[in-house]
Amino acid sequence: MAPVRGSGIRPTTDKVREAIFNIIGQDLKGLNVLDLFAGTGSLGLEALSRGAAQAVFIDGSKQAHDLVRRNLTLCGYQDRGFVIKWDLRKGLPRSHPLLKRVFDLIFVDPPYAKNLIPPLLEELTLTKLLSPGSLVIAELSKMERLWSSFGNLPMAADRLYGDTRIQIYRREDEP
Repeated sequence: MAPVRGSGIRPTTDKVREAIFNIIGQDLKGLNVLDLFAGTGSLGLEALSRGAAQAVFIDGSKQAHDLVRRNLTLCGYQDRGFVIKWDLRKGLPRSHPLLKRVFDLIFVDPPYAKNLIPPLLEELTLTKLLSPGSLVIAELSKMERLWSSFGNLPMAADRLYGDTRIQIYRREDEP
């Protein structure tokens, strides 16, 4: 992947990325992935390397946007990865054509301690973006904690890795 020196982008550490994929599984064949606050795109790229069909990367930074595009090309995934430049503090770009599908796996990795995750998880529960049984993986500071559920997204796991907390939510089908 392309370097991020001095960029202000905080990529997910190898240890945390490995732990996430040990929890969710190694074979992601055919899954649609949404990587929010994509940064370098490392989580979505890892999902593509494990067989995901497509990944949509969203980040508000032009530098991150360019970096994800470069990393998709370096990894040979430019035909399966799509990048949207959008400030997620305004919510999801729901009218964007790339968000007219459902996703099986969603990564949410915003800057720590900015309270950006709860509004997005609440919004996700109100959209048609989540497939039945989809997973939402939130990465936050170990000092932060999210609610035990957001609508039809109950928490399935809460793990600490050094300074990082991973909270995983699984969509439940409505009765």
